[in-house]
Amino acid sequence: MASNGYRNGNKGAIKPLSASSNVRSSSFKSRLPPSSNHSSGSALRRTSSTGAGGDAVPGRVRVAVRLRPRNAEESIADADFADCVELQPELKRLKLRKNNWESETYEFDEVLTEFASQKRVYEVVAKPVVESVLDGYNGTVMAYGQTGTGKTFTLGKLGEEDTSARGIMVRSMEEILANVSPEIDSVSVSYLQLYMETIQDLLDPANDNISIVEDPRTGDVSLPGATHVEIRDEQSFLEILKLGEAHRIAANTKLNTESSRSHAILMVHIKRSVLGEKVSIPIETDKSSHFVKPPKPLVRKSKLVLVDLAGSERVQKSGSEGHMLEEAKSINLSLSALGKCINALAENSAHVPIRDSKLTRLLRDSFGGTARTSLIVTIGPSPRHRGETASTILFGQRAMKVENMLKIKEEFDYKSLSRRLEIQLDKLIAENERQQKAFDDEVERINLEAQNRVSEAERNFTDALEKERLKCQMEYMESVKMLEEKMIENQRKHGWDGFRKDKCNGEGPGSSNAEDIAEVKKLLEKETHMRKEAEKEVIKLKSQLGQGTEAGAGVDAEILKLQIALEDEVLQKRKLEEEIVILRSQMLQLTFEADQMRRCLSRGGPGNAYTGLDSPMSQVSDNGHKTPVSSLFDQVGVQKVLELLESEDANVRIHAVKVVANLAAEEANQERIVEAGGLTSLLMLLRSYEDEVVRRVAAGAIANLAMNEANQELIMLQGGISLLSITASDAEDPQTLRMVAGAIANLCGNDKLQATLRSEGGIKALLGMVRCGHPDVLSQVARGIANFAKCESRASTNGIRSGRSLLIDEGALPWIVQNANNDAAPIRRHIELALCHLAQHEVNAKDMINGGALWELVRITRDCSREDIRSLSRQTLNSSLVFRAEMRRLRIEL
Repeated sequence: MASNGYRNGNKGAIKPLSASSNVRSSSFKSRLPPSSNHSSGSALRRTSSTGAGGDAVPGRVRVAVRLRPRNAEESIADADFADCVELQPELKRLKLRKNNWESETYEFDEVLTEFASQKRVYEVVAKPVVESVLDGYNGTVMAYGQTGTGKTFTLGKLGEEDTSARGIMVRSMEEILANVSPEIDSVSVSYLQLYMETIQDLLDPANDNISIVEDPRTGDVSLPGATHVEIRDEQSFLEILKLGEAHRIAANTKLNTESSRSHAILMVHIKRSVLGEKVSIPIETDKSSHFVKPPKPLVRKSKLVLVDLAGSERVQKSGSEGHMLEEAKSINLSLSALGKCINALAENSAHVPIRDSKLTRLLRDSFGGTARTSLIVTIGPSPRHRGETASTILFGQRAMKVENMLKIKEEFDYKSLSRRLEIQLDKLIAENERQQKAFDDEVERINLEAQNRVSEAERNFTDALEKERLKCQMEYMESVKMLEEKMIENQRKHGWDGFRKDKCNGEGPGSSNAEDIAEVKKLLEKETHMRKEAEKEVIKLKSQLGQGTEAGAGVDAEILKLQIALEDEVLQKRKLEEEIVILRSQMLQLTFEADQMRRCLSRGGPGNAYTGLDSPMSQVSDNGHKTPVSSLFDQVGVQKVLELLESEDANVRIHAVKVVANLAAEEANQERIVEAGGLTSLLMLLRSYEDEVVRRVAAGAIANLAMNEANQELIMLQGGISLLSITASDAEDPQTLRMVAGAIANLCGNDKLQATLRSEGGIKALLGMVRCGHPDVLSQVARGIANFAKCESRASTNGIRSGRSLLIDEGALPWIVQNANNDAAPIRRHIELALCHLAQHEVNAKDMINGGALWELVRITRDCSREDIRSLSRQTLNSSLVFRAEMRRLRIEL
């Protein structure tokens, strides 16, 4: 009965709350320790200068206590005993019983009974922190308590089957995702564990020793080696939590069947784009009006840290031994270091031992820093663990005295502003182009309308003139016809009347006819005058028409004359630009030659004299400055130089291709040359020009570009291998053949081009150039064969290809054996490497033995001047069954 009364709280006096009681006050405010008394590495910084979010705001660490219900084992073992704690959630207090009569009372920010739901726990403990994180502050939620009291359940419960059981981690992410915009905001997480004082990545177990990096200026802590995963939805976050929990270390102890042996730390990084406040600026001329500055785009960077601490335990109770004992020691030491730091902060100590543990270094921003921190301490009801429960309660009480200085982490969003300005600029450019196009269209319309009007006026004038002329002609013809008819009628009439009168009176017709003739003459004169007037009018109209036509023709002639003059000016300008480029490059070249000559003379001999633009090795000066050709490249531009390749002047064209060849010798210029179409131009020169100098220098430029693997594939795609093969068969000049052989040799070093080189005649062209006999050409041929043999050997070793070597199929083996002991060291070295690579593939062995290559391999193992080639030859012979059998037959010993 006594035990029942004790459990129900009916016995024992409650210590009254007073100034001398053990009630812990939550209004304690710690002060900054003087920075002059200690180093920055041993004390926590109370403020941060990394943000632009204004002054810091004080914020005390909030602490909640949560009681775990009795488990099955405690229900049986402690059936006759009351709980060691009594909760008063409405007063936010708990009583820790010493015995049946005495108890100690403690106040917390929240007191959560064993019946409190997970949602209730989240709302009172974590939700204020999450809201602050969304506003731009850093935040921390941490669970502390004895092992087996429900820390992992409170923080990390996934609740896949029952969503009401979800812990703080899942609920925090739900609220974050609900309040961010996927288009402009970003959320990423890192999941770590601190195990035996090493930080391990739970999302990448191979990353098991992550270092802590501290900013010496601000003291901020970061883990650059941790995995960051972008979060877009809740399901992906649950998968990450499951993956991390699967990698977290746990063990079975007497106190907990699945006891966490490491501290789990979930870091959620949030970036949010916001607009700053509008600033009103008074105008000097008008004090009553104000100019409102548009808000600045800002980026708020905040971090939410969720910490599931491993449970503190006593070894005699947990039964840990062996490796688990070492784990328990490490856990207790890190928790002890955390407790010391909190004690120092609570007591306003001048020194905070922050570097005693990696746990305290990771949490330096959570206690005494700039983060809003909530701590939930979990306790059990069993009186057998009263000591651990009391220690946990006192830890929470001390933590409540720690005060942080909260500060928003804001930065000016240059990227957003840049994007906005680019959009505005694009809009303005588009509007300007639209207005310019409309203006051009309007001008064209007006010109076309004017031309149409002029054409219509000319056409109307011509038609009117023609009509008037036809009308005058018709009137004239009709008048003449009428006069003729009238004259005939008058003659007939007068003739008959006169005959009768003569008959009657005996007189002749002379007088009457004379009058008629005079009258007809007058009419004819009148008609003639009218005809002349009409002709004058026609002539006048024709002259006016001619004047109009001459004026139009004069305008057209003037326009044509101006166009011809303009074309002449453009042609003259282009010629002047070409001459300027040539003169500038010649001047820079002469300057560089003078510098080379001075350096050569200072070294005491002419052996290193500059050889001109034909030499691909004359690109970099001794002191690392840009060469004249590179200076020309920067001053003139690659596009202008490439345009000179198509010049009609042969000297300009030769000079331009030399400049491009020298530029191509520098790897920094190759990409720009290819992007500007330089490779295509060089291949066109190689295809279309028969000039030996142009072909030689163009082949040299292609050889320089072929040193880059990306350019090699472009050369193949644009038919460069076929062009080089054709050039190799046509050319006779040793220097041209050397350039072509060098280009093909570079292509031979690409594994992807083996089949193409053979099908497009590259191998035959390479072997055909040995006809020249020049040592430089033979050296390039030998280098190409060595590169090809090396690629074949690598492909055969990797199982990519099988069958006899393409070099042997193309008949290269006799020449290789013949020149294996060439007097020229470069030729001999490349041939020796080629023989070693060919011999590494077993299928080539018989052909090499029949061709005499075995004796050369034996000679290489004995006489080669290079140790690496001797070792490769010896290793190849010893690893081949065919070669070993032949050497035994011939009694050859290595």
